Amino acid sequence: VIAIGDELTSGERLDTNSRWLSQRLVENGIPVLYHSTVGDDLAACTEVIERAIARAEIVLLTGGLGPTADDLTRDAIAVATGTSLQIDEAMLVEIEAMFRRRGRDMPERNRVQAMFPTGSRPIPNRHGTAPGIEMRVLRGDETASHLFALPGVPAEMKPMWQETVLARLNEIAPQSGVIRHRQLKCFGVGESQLEAMLPDLIRRGREPSVGITVHAATITLRVTARGRDAAECEAQMAPTIATIRACLGTLVFGEDDDELHHATARLLQQSQQTVATVECASGGLVAEWYSEIDEEGVFFRGGEVRPRSDFARGESLAAASLAEFVEQLASEIRERRGADFGLAIGPLPEVDTATAAEADKVDEEAASRERFYYALADRDGCQVYHGRALAHPAIRKELAGKQALDRLRRRLLGESSAEA
Repeated sequence: VIAIGDELTSGERLDTNSRWLSQRLVENGIPVLYHSTVGDDLAACTEVIERAIARAEIVLLTGGLGPTADDLTRDAIAVATGTSLQIDEAMLVEIEAMFRRRGRDMPERNRVQAMFPTGSRPIPNRHGTAPGIEMRVLRGDETASHLFALPGVPAEMKPMWQETVLARLNEIAPQSGVIRHRQLKCFGVGESQLEAMLPDLIRRGREPSVGITVHAATITLRVTARGRDAAECEAQMAPTIATIRACLGTLVFGEDDDELHHATARLLQQSQQTVATVECASGGLVAEWYSEIDEEGVFFRGGEVRPRSDFARGESLAAASLAEFVEQLASEIRERRGADFGLAIGPLPEVDTATAAEADKVDEEAASRERFYYALADRDGCQVYHGRALAHPAIRKELAGKQALDRLRRRLLGESSAEA
């Protein structure tokens, strides 16, 4: 899968096309081994296309099919395949007609969009002026690589995939099976510790395979199976998923697109309970997450964000200690909002940026100093907890919010309120 454009290589725009196309390919049983992103440079584009043709039976490109001087995909395909560009008169008539329907004359520059490498054929584009390119390229060993070039505009690229490319792929490589994934989301331990709890599951060559990734302290276990159809894949994955759940217990909080706020939201609604929040360390993230999925206030009774200055020692702090003040806030927000639970997240300790960025390399003593308080109140009282604050600066707020949500989740599951 190749994405073309300076806006991608410069970081100005995120390449979502490659992700979307890869998902569609995998759904149809076609594994994706390579992704390439290349700027609007003829030599670079040609090199990437030549390499792709040599190593893959199917090559999908997006971008670079417009009418401007920096749209070089058609030229690069021609150079890479040793052909020349030829005008397709029927496609030129179609492009001219599209402009007339829009009440405009076709600019002369748009003629280039009707030019195709010799031996290729157009892929119709009902949503724009840039037709795609399909081409079968013979390789030195007499095998073939099938190349499909599509516009970079998602609103044009996606319909062209659905209406033309998918059917052509099924003709070229009849679907002999499908690939399916399931994801289990985990929170509460580190990646290496969690992996050690899954003996023999995360290893190369295992079927179904189990991969592990981490983002902002949430660990994702990705189970992948190949089968004749989706039902066979699900049957293959079921024992592995059951083993993972048995090994990890409540460390697993959800599947696929779940986040901790989704997991706690389900539990709150199932038990017909509510929560209110007051936040400092997490900067209102928990309230934002809940508000996105509960606009009607079914389980979320609202939240407040308190500035760090509210937690400073002095006359403004009525409680005897920071921990007591956070405990007080949790109880007060619960009573004031009429919620079953009050969740308060105190301030993060100030930490050296360089130290935080190297959080995985510091000793346990240093880590113990970088903690924050959070509290969970219910009708039986209020419990204060220590949270881990030593993390990369980019995820400190998110990590604080997730730790508090995980504590709420465990309470809703019936775990003890004692300090972990």
